[in-house]
Amino acid sequence: MRLRNLGNTGIKIGGVGLGCMGMSWLYQESARDDERSIRVINEALDLGGNLLDTADLYGAGHNETLLGRAVAGRRDEAVVATKFGIVLDDLQQRAAHRDNSRAYLRTAVEASLRRLDLDVVDLYYVHRIDPAVPLAETWGAMAELVDEGKVRWLGLSEPTVAQAREAHGIHPVTAVQSELSLWTRDALEGESGGTVGWCESVGASFVPFAPLGRGFLTGTLHAGQFEDTDFRTANPRFHRAAMEANQRIVDVIREVADRRSVTPAQVAIAWTLAQGERVVPIPGTKNSRYLRENLAAAEVHLTEEDLADLAALPAAVGSRY
Repeated sequence: MRLRNLGNTGIKIGGVGLGCMGMSWLYQESARDDERSIRVINEALDLGGNLLDTADLYGAGHNETLLGRAVAGRRDEAVVATKFGIVLDDLQQRAAHRDNSRAYLRTAVEASLRRLDLDVVDLYYVHRIDPAVPLAETWGAMAELVDEGKVRWLGLSEPTVAQAREAHGIHPVTAVQSELSLWTRDALEGESGGTVGWCESVGASFVPFAPLGRGFLTGTLHAGQFEDTDFRTANPRFHRAAMEANQRIVDVIREVADRRSVTPAQVAIAWTLAQGERVVPIPGTKNSRYLRENLAAAEVHLTEEDLADLAALPAAVGSRY
């Protein structure tokens, strides 16, 4: 797999990583299979998809424990990213609140290290910025974790450019993780290329989550197929009328895929990679076949014609949350 830089760390990572969240919650929870997920994570490492992404929130810590089991014995091959800052109040209802306080950070990082069974977290993100706590206070406390050797590098999830700039002035931002896909382009919008452009300007990685539009851009989903506990049942873009309207996006992606003899999923991922050399998408899957397909997207070359057709896609119908 083609390699890309992890921020300014000097570390090379696979151009496509693996999002592990769906192995534990939000999607098709009845299909959860820890042993299969562990095999998929190890296959990702075998194929060079070594950026592995989780968070303490996912499944109330289950996902971190799962990832820790998977990388045991292969620690040096993996770049493990996790997050803190969203506190789960009720697992069944998925009720949560934000807490970026220094006290909670200290508790959270120790709990993550235990669940992951690691001595140090490679990349530690603020999962969502808490408006009740000054960002400078949170980021300064996170920088202390770097000094103490508990964390190697720091990242932000879903910040504004102004927030990323503020944090970077205190301690280097190694990565910014935000949603980016062919139906969610907010990170490209704004002055100087938006958040993606800012990352390019300072040498930080931009890590798109949901590059497959939570599965929609693969062209394999249809209305009414989701379990009651599936996050997408309540997501506006997955209401029947919105899915029907957004099918026009999938139709163009499929046309491009047919021209290149690849899958729609590979086109969607390749498009994110084409947005800059600092972009490293993390599509999620718990299926070996889809993992191989996703990682192979790093080798897909989209032509100027392809990119122009994709750039002309209409905006998605429905808000993303």
